[in-house]
Amino acid sequence: MKQSVLHIGFDDTDSRNGMCTTFLAYKIVEHLRKEKVRFLDYPYLIRFNPNIPWKTRGNGAVALKIQTQNPRLVKKRVTDFVKKYSAIDEGANPGLVFYENSAIPKEFSEFGKTALFTLVNRNKAKRFAAQNNIETFYMGNGQGLVGAIGAIGYSFDDHTFELIAYRHKSNFGKKRFIFKESVKKMQETIPKTFNSYDATKNRVLIAPHGPDPVFFGVRGEDVQSVVKGASLVKSQEKFSGYMVFRSNQGTGDHLQNELDMGNLRTFSSGYVVGQVVKTPRTERGGHVIFTISKSDKKADCAVYKPTGLTDIASNLIKGDLIKIGGGIRKASKTHGRTINVEFIEAIKLAKNTVLANPMCTKCEKRMKSKGKGQGFKCEKCGNISEDKVTENIPRKIKEQLYLPATSAHRHLTRPMKRISKFNTKIAFDNSKKWFYNF
Repeated sequence: MKQSVLHIGFDDTDSRNGMCTTFLAYKIVEHLRKEKVRFLDYPYLIRFNPNIPWKTRGNGAVALKIQTQNPRLVKKRVTDFVKKYSAIDEGANPGLVFYENSAIPKEFSEFGKTALFTLVNRNKAKRFAAQNNIETFYMGNGQGLVGAIGAIGYSFDDHTFELIAYRHKSNFGKKRFIFKESVKKMQETIPKTFNSYDATKNRVLIAPHGPDPVFFGVRGEDVQSVVKGASLVKSQEKFSGYMVFRSNQGTGDHLQNELDMGNLRTFSSGYVVGQVVKTPRTERGGHVIFTISKSDKKADCAVYKPTGLTDIASNLIKGDLIKIGGGIRKASKTHGRTINVEFIEAIKLAKNTVLANPMCTKCEKRMKSKGKGQGFKCEKCGNISEDKVTENIPRKIKEQLYLPATSAHRHLTRPMKRISKFNTKIAFDNSKKWFYNF
């Protein structure tokens, strides 16, 4: 019988009150493995634009690539799962797509990249599906079609892996108890994992806090590392199973888009290089606001206290050349569109100079003014000088990249240990224990 390659993408099946699109993926894969389909890649977990206002948690969509003799039956079964596990009553707008072809056209990749940087209208997704022979199923307004299409077509320039462990249904909604020392040990002994534990704040970063089915997630560079890392996590609770995803998490992909300072689009993500033109000010709550300019276009930038970057931002001065990445906040009555800063890179720092009374060359003490326009005199030895001198004040920041505190990282934030690391696409290995249920 003929084998068909089937791409399956789905998104927006969860809500802030429960469920999880990755858990739906776990249940679908659990079923498909029983149906003896052939998996052609690890499940994709693609995080899209984190600045979309109606996103739930990490704005993640999932895609599966399989080979099957009965694509029609698979489509029916997957559709049934989406209907069963979507939080429709709590505002979810699920989107499900099927694309039956061995190759993915480049237009799909371009669609996915657009969804990474900007707000994509659901009607655009519906038109794209109709024009490209994509079968769709959706409930609600169909907003989930955007992520579903973007996920099956996503092209990785870099990628990571995440093992997500799921809870038994009897534990849904209950508090998670994970032993900190086990997570700390895991991060220290498995160097290819990242963002598991914030040593500065003594905080575990692998577990969510909501009522969803996720128990914890271990992020890393390869399948072996995340599986080994998960085995070291100790808890009072036993998880029901896990699945490993290939992901764009930790890649910083959403900030590779250069923002147009003359046309900052609300909710878009990206970076800009410009000069600081207004002295930073600290506002109520400890947040810091400053202004940058590029080609005579200006934009306000906001650095929020939880990021841990406020000290860096407050020490910027006029003339500093910097690169910042972030998302565009909607304008209000009190402020225009603002870049919410996710990183600061000081490229070229300006000299911070002041005019000061001259130093006595003999006594090495600061001279005193003799009066307006009368020069300066050393009170100890009587030496005199006519003018003030220019002095450089040492800068408290350096020409380097500054990232948020680990606990303030978004799913897509590239951590410092990954700055020079890029994974070319690691081949799928079905012998690896990428899926397991007890």
